[in-house]
Amino acid sequence: MRISELANPRQVVLVSSEAEIVLLGRRMEKKDIITLAWHMPVSMEPPRYAISVGKTRFSLNLIKKSRCFAVNFMPAEKEKEVLLCGRTTGQSTDKFRESGLTEEECEKIHCPRIKEALGWLECEVVEEIDAGDHVVFIAKVVYMREKKEGKRLFHVSGDRFVRV
Repeated sequence: MRISELANPRQVVLVSSEAEIVLLGRRMEKKDIITLAWHMPVSMEPPRYAISVGKTRFSLNLIKKSRCFAVNFMPAEKEKEVLLCGRTTGQSTDKFRESGLTEEECEKIHCPRIKEALGWLECEVVEEIDAGDHVVFIAKVVYMREKKEGKRLFHVSGDRFVRV
């Protein structure tokens, strides 16, 4: 049994990030969306939020470079888009375009957020922890907003979700 099987179901979020990178010798601004189930609040005062990102993920380098990210709480009806963002790499795919999700600029950080989200957190990284095959980013929440209520997706395993 894996830890994730015992700990699930967990709410799935889309984490968006942006940074300047060098790809094939060219400098460019790159945006990405990663699907995560490993995330949680870690302090109410001051407000802190943690995400755990696999070391092989393209988003890891964007977050390391930019030191910020947005946590987008997605409605259950966006399951197809959540799966797409978790299955493709942002290195060669524009996930905003491919998924049809709408990009908006964040209020306080240089990073996109997702218009269709039920709410979001804008976060600035304050600590980075090597946790084995993942890196845990602990971040200061600099802006948050709940836009609307709705059912959310919780990951069970593989492609299985429940809606709450």
